[in-house]
Amino acid sequence: MSSTSSHHATPPSEAARAILVGVDFGRHSAARGFDESLDELALLAESAGDTPVAKVIARRAAPDAALFVGSGKADEIKLLVDAHQAHTVLFDQAISPAQQRNLERVLGVPVADRTALILEIFAARAQSHEGKLQVELARLQYLATRLVRRWSHLERQSGGIGMRGGPGEAQIELDRRMIDDRIKKTKERLKQVQRQRSTQRRSRSRNGVFKVSLVGYTNAGKSTLFNALTKARAYAANQLFATLDTTTRSLYLEQAGASVSLSDTVGFIRDLPHKLVEAFRATLQEAADADLLLHVVDASSPVLEEQMVEVEKVLAEIGAADVPQILVYNKQDLLADDQRPREVVDAVLRHAGGSKPTPRVFVSAVDGSGLAELRQLIAAAMQTQPLIPDERDPRFDADPSHSSDCDEPSSSDPSQA
Repeated sequence: MSSTSSHHATPPSEAARAILVGVDFGRHSAARGFDESLDELALLAESAGDTPVAKVIARRAAPDAALFVGSGKADEIKLLVDAHQAHTVLFDQAISPAQQRNLERVLGVPVADRTALILEIFAARAQSHEGKLQVELARLQYLATRLVRRWSHLERQSGGIGMRGGPGEAQIELDRRMIDDRIKKTKERLKQVQRQRSTQRRSRSRNGVFKVSLVGYTNAGKSTLFNALTKARAYAANQLFATLDTTTRSLYLEQAGASVSLSDTVGFIRDLPHKLVEAFRATLQEAADADLLLHVVDASSPVLEEQMVEVEKVLAEIGAADVPQILVYNKQDLLADDQRPREVVDAVLRHAGGSKPTPRVFVSAVDGSGLAELRQLIAAAMQTQPLIPDERDPRFDADPSHSSDCDEPSSSDPSQA
């Protein structure tokens, strides 16, 4: 995230040096998304092209209304900015437009929160026409609340003879109206894409294809697993949000003597911005429409339980909480021998008080271990579960951005051809 207005401007060829800030609000910190290590924020920063140079932990009972961290901690961050010649300061929690403006005034460098960082990564990674539209919509909706950030010209009055707007209309009102117009046009374009994707989904449904979707926390290895199962060449990398656009391939199962439709979807993350969830309903709907979910878990992660909870939250939000699952504990190749399970396949209860255990399989998408057992579990689920009717969740009907994404090029989508 480069600076454009401070004496710490980023040279064109140099990664922006970033100060990372997290705030612990005590016993409510878990609910507010506090990460003591700030490791995930550091990964997000690196994914956005920044270089973390220092971390700051603040502890407060509640956010400071003006500066989020309070004036004393803001001064401390300012000293770090000067000491490291930092170009930006990144906050792990969401900050308000007023707090952002005040912090930039005190720190002298651009300030961004977790939401802005994720939006920036999504904007850089989206490849398909639909994915780009979804990110554009989320960014416009985010920007609409940030027009007071630092542009003093927005407060000037305009209007009069030969000028846009009525007499005395503030520039900020013109800019807001312009953004509203862009939001409306983007929604209309997404609605057009929706009709194309819906036609493709209905076609798969009429063919009686059993639909399987990969879901999981970002960087759990979904795309690598997808490639290993289907022999596809979908982009996979050891980074957050390597894949944004849904890719669908046919997977033949010898055990069932039939093929299934396998889709790789966008990864989830803690505190995934709500506007992104809304904008990406088109892509996420692939999971809600599935007959079976492969919930991919990074078995080497020290916080895998927390990551699984976050995935379940998003699944519930998009109406996919009741879709049958297979838990796929990936990255067994990264575990020490004494950490590996004795049995490749077992079953566990996903929820406290649950009555039906969920199948679990331990695999490595890199060395191929456990993939035969995973295929067998998918075949068994295919034979015992009836196909889920391909009906749209009525909650999405009012959302113009809702559609279904798949790896089938259309004439209006040159990026997927």
